Amino acid sequence: MSDDTMISMLRADGPDPDLADRLATFGRFVGAWDIDGHAIAEDGTVTRFVGEWRFGWVLEGRGIQDVLAVRPAGAAPGQRSRGIGIGSTVRVYDPDRDAWLISWMGPSDGEFSTLFARESGDRIVLEGQWTAGRQWSGPGTERRFEWSFSEITRATFRWQGRISLDGGATWRLTEEMLATRRDD
Repeated sequence: MSDDTMISMLRADGPDPDLADRLATFGRFVGAWDIDGHAIAEDGTVTRFVGEWRFGWVLEGRGIQDVLAVRPAGAAPGQRSRGIGIGSTVRVYDPDRDAWLISWMGPSDGEFSTLFARESGDRIVLEGQWTAGRQWSGPGTERRFEWSFSEITRATFRWQGRISLDGGATWRLTEEMLATRRDD
Protein backbone atom coordinates (compact mmCIF):
# COMPACT_ATOMS: atom_id res chain seq x y z
CA MET A 1 0.00 0.00 0.00
CA SER A 2 1.41 3.40 -0.92
CA ASP A 3 1.55 6.27 1.57
CA ASP A 4 -1.04 8.11 -0.53
CA THR A 5 -3.48 5.21 -0.13
CA MET A 6 -2.94 5.04 3.62
CA ILE A 7 -3.50 8.79 4.03
CA SER A 8 -6.59 8.68 1.79
CA MET A 9 -8.02 5.87 3.95
CA LEU A 10 -7.37 7.94 7.09
CA ARG A 11 -8.78 11.22 5.74
CA ALA A 12 -12.50 12.05 5.86
CA ASP A 13 -14.41 14.82 4.08
CA GLY A 14 -16.33 15.87 7.19
CA PRO A 15 -17.97 14.66 10.37
CA ASP A 16 -20.02 11.49 10.66
CA PRO A 17 -23.57 12.88 10.16
CA ASP A 18 -24.95 10.87 13.09
CA LEU A 19 -22.45 12.49 15.48
CA ALA A 20 -21.99 15.90 13.85
CA ASP A 21 -23.30 17.92 16.83
CA ARG A 22 -20.98 16.21 19.34
CA LEU A 23 -18.04 16.23 16.94
CA ALA A 24 -18.26 20.04 16.72
CA THR A 25 -16.36 20.24 20.03
CA PHE A 26 -13.10 19.77 18.13
CA GLY A 27 -14.51 19.98 14.60
CA ARG A 28 -14.54 23.78 14.85
CA PHE A 29 -10.74 23.67 14.74
CA VAL A 30 -10.53 21.90 11.36
CA GLY A 31 -8.19 23.96 9.20
CA ALA A 32 -4.80 25.63 9.59
CA TRP A 33 -3.67 27.86 12.44
CA ASP A 34 -0.57 29.99 13.13
CA ILE A 35 0.81 29.55 16.64
CA ASP A 36 2.57 32.01 18.94
CA GLY A 37 3.49 30.36 22.22
CA HIS A 38 5.79 29.92 25.15
CA ALA A 39 6.85 27.17 27.53
CA ILE A 40 7.58 27.87 31.19
CA ALA A 41 10.18 25.69 32.91
CA GLU A 42 9.95 24.75 36.58
CA ASP A 43 12.56 27.43 37.37
CA GLY A 44 10.46 30.08 35.56
CA THR A 45 12.57 30.22 32.40
CA VAL A 46 10.37 31.10 29.41
CA THR A 47 11.06 29.70 25.93
CA ARG A 48 9.16 31.38 23.11
CA PHE A 49 8.14 29.48 19.98
CA VAL A 50 6.06 29.87 16.83
CA GLY A 51 4.54 27.35 14.49
CA GLU A 52 1.62 25.86 12.65
CA TRP A 53 -1.24 23.64 13.82
CA ARG A 54 -3.41 21.79 11.27
CA PHE A 55 -6.59 19.89 12.17
CA GLY A 56 -8.52 17.55 9.86
CA TRP A 57 -11.30 14.96 9.82
CA VAL A 58 -10.22 11.30 9.99
CA LEU A 59 -11.54 7.77 10.53
CA GLU A 60 -14.79 7.99 8.58
CA GLY A 61 -15.53 11.39 10.13
CA ARG A 62 -15.56 10.01 13.67
CA GLY A 63 -12.40 11.75 14.75
CA ILE A 64 -10.10 14.72 14.39
CA GLN A 65 -6.37 14.45 13.87
CA ASP A 66 -3.93 17.30 14.06
CA VAL A 67 -0.28 17.94 13.38
CA LEU A 68 1.47 20.59 15.47
CA ALA A 69 4.88 21.80 14.27
CA VAL A 70 6.69 24.47 16.27
CA ARG A 71 10.13 26.01 16.24
CA PRO A 72 12.00 28.47 18.44
CA ALA A 73 10.85 32.06 17.88
CA GLY A 74 13.12 33.64 15.28
CA ALA A 75 14.19 30.27 13.81
CA ALA A 76 13.70 29.42 10.16
CA PRO A 77 10.72 27.21 9.21
CA GLY A 78 11.67 23.56 9.60
CA GLN A 79 14.30 24.27 12.29
CA ARG A 80 13.68 22.13 15.38
CA SER A 81 15.24 21.58 18.79
CA ARG A 82 14.63 19.16 21.67
CA GLY A 83 11.44 20.12 23.44
CA ILE A 84 10.23 22.07 20.43
CA GLY A 85 9.32 20.02 17.38
CA ILE A 86 6.48 18.15 15.74
CA GLY A 87 3.72 15.92 17.03
CA SER A 88 0.24 14.65 16.31
CA THR A 89 -2.98 14.15 18.25
CA VAL A 90 -5.85 11.82 17.42
CA ARG A 91 -9.21 12.67 19.02
CA VAL A 92 -12.15 10.25 18.78
CA TYR A 93 -15.58 10.91 20.29
CA ASP A 94 -17.05 8.09 22.41
CA PRO A 95 -20.85 8.51 22.52
CA ASP A 96 -21.21 5.93 25.32
CA ARG A 97 -19.02 8.02 27.65
CA ASP A 98 -20.00 11.37 26.12
CA ALA A 99 -16.28 12.11 26.13
CA TRP A 100 -13.36 12.37 23.78
CA LEU A 101 -10.58 9.76 23.85
CA ILE A 102 -7.31 11.42 22.92
CA SER A 103 -3.74 10.32 22.17
CA TRP A 104 -0.83 12.74 21.70
CA MET A 105 2.46 11.61 20.19
CA GLY A 106 5.51 13.86 20.27
CA PRO A 107 8.43 11.85 18.88
CA SER A 108 10.99 14.68 19.18
CA ASP A 109 10.40 14.64 22.96
CA GLY A 110 9.72 10.91 23.30
CA GLU A 111 6.23 11.73 24.56
CA PHE A 112 3.01 9.77 24.42
CA SER A 113 -0.06 10.90 26.34
CA THR A 114 -3.57 9.55 26.72
CA LEU A 115 -6.30 11.94 27.80
CA PHE A 116 -10.06 12.35 28.12
CA ALA A 117 -11.79 15.58 27.13
CA ARG A 118 -15.11 17.24 27.82
CA GLU A 119 -16.57 20.67 27.37
CA SER A 120 -16.66 22.67 30.59
CA GLY A 121 -18.55 25.92 30.16
CA ASP A 122 -16.83 27.82 27.36
CA ARG A 123 -13.65 25.72 27.65
CA ILE A 124 -12.60 22.28 26.46
CA VAL A 125 -10.66 20.52 29.20
CA LEU A 126 -8.39 17.54 28.52
CA GLU A 127 -7.16 15.53 31.51
CA GLY A 128 -4.48 12.87 31.82
CA GLN A 129 -2.56 11.14 34.57
CA TRP A 130 0.86 10.80 32.94
CA THR A 131 2.86 11.85 29.95
CA ALA A 132 5.52 9.32 29.03
CA GLY A 133 8.80 11.09 28.37
CA ARG A 134 8.15 14.04 30.72
CA GLN A 135 10.42 14.32 33.72
CA TRP A 136 8.71 16.23 36.53
CA SER A 137 10.00 16.50 40.05
CA GLY A 138 7.68 15.66 42.91
CA PRO A 139 5.77 12.61 44.09
CA GLY A 140 5.21 10.11 41.25
CA THR A 141 1.67 8.95 41.92
CA GLU A 142 0.17 12.41 42.39
CA ARG A 143 1.17 13.89 39.03
CA ARG A 144 -1.65 15.10 36.83
CA PHE A 145 -1.78 17.21 33.75
CA GLU A 146 -4.47 19.24 32.08
CA TRP A 147 -4.68 20.84 28.68
CA SER A 148 -7.40 23.31 27.76
CA PHE A 149 -8.79 25.26 24.83
CA SER A 150 -10.42 28.57 25.77
CA GLU A 151 -11.34 31.97 24.35
CA ILE A 152 -12.51 30.10 21.25
CA THR A 153 -13.75 32.12 18.31
CA ARG A 154 -13.93 31.31 14.61
CA ALA A 155 -10.54 33.01 14.11
CA THR A 156 -8.63 32.46 17.39
CA PHE A 157 -8.21 30.30 20.47
CA ARG A 158 -5.94 29.93 23.49
CA TRP A 159 -4.41 26.57 24.46
CA GLN A 160 -2.81 26.02 27.87
CA GLY A 161 -0.95 23.15 29.49
CA ARG A 162 -0.77 22.80 33.28
CA ILE A 163 0.71 20.24 35.66
CA SER A 164 -0.06 19.33 39.24
CA LEU A 165 2.38 17.46 41.44
CA ASP A 166 -0.06 17.18 44.35
CA GLY A 167 -3.08 15.41 42.86
CA GLY A 168 -4.74 18.59 41.59
CA ALA A 169 -4.59 20.74 44.74
CA THR A 170 -2.33 23.25 42.94
CA TRP A 171 -1.49 23.73 39.28
CA ARG A 172 1.43 25.30 37.42
CA LEU A 173 1.16 26.72 33.88
CA THR A 174 3.79 25.01 31.72
CA GLU A 175 2.83 26.05 28.21
CA GLU A 176 0.53 28.45 26.40
CA MET A 177 -0.28 28.96 22.74
CA LEU A 178 -2.35 31.60 21.03
CA ALA A 179 -3.70 30.37 17.68
CA THR A 180 -4.88 32.49 14.74
CA ARG A 181 -6.71 30.85 11.84
CA ARG A 182 -4.94 30.94 8.47
CA ASP A 183 -6.77 31.71 5.28
CA ASP A 184 -5.24 28.81 3.31
